[in-house]
Amino acid sequence: KHTRADLVRAILEGVAYSLRDCLKLVEEVGSEVHRIRLSGGGARSPFWRQMFADIFAASVATLDNQEGSAFGAALIAMAGSGACSSVEEACAATIRETATWQPQAHSSAGYQRGYEIFSVLYPTLRPIGGLIQNLG
Repeated sequence: KHTRADLVRAILEGVAYSLRDCLKLVEEVGSEVHRIRLSGGGARSPFWRQMFADIFAASVATLDNQEGSAFGAALIAMAGSGACSSVEEACAATIRETATWQPQAHSSAGYQRGYEIFSVLYPTLRPIGGLIQNLG
């Protein structure tokens, strides 16, 4: 009964849930997260940007630069070469937010329940994924 659109949406949700897991790990080691920013190809999708805000239950912002990893490497190089005194200074001088999305209460509540299910199912199903991969 599911359509191709349902499967695509499930993939997008899975990626967002997985990134929320990453954020949870960062916070568990004691790091404070002040802003959630999206960049790269997926950040161009208004649908996915809203999904991230709803799944993270937080505002998310897009950046004027969409080069993600390469841009991050350049920021580190700026600090390492002395062009900036620190990575923080390089970021402050170059990173600009272009827009912000707020979570929508109704959607966010549904995604919170979905994330709870994901958090239980993902570690349980992970070994099965390895078995399936080995069959190919």
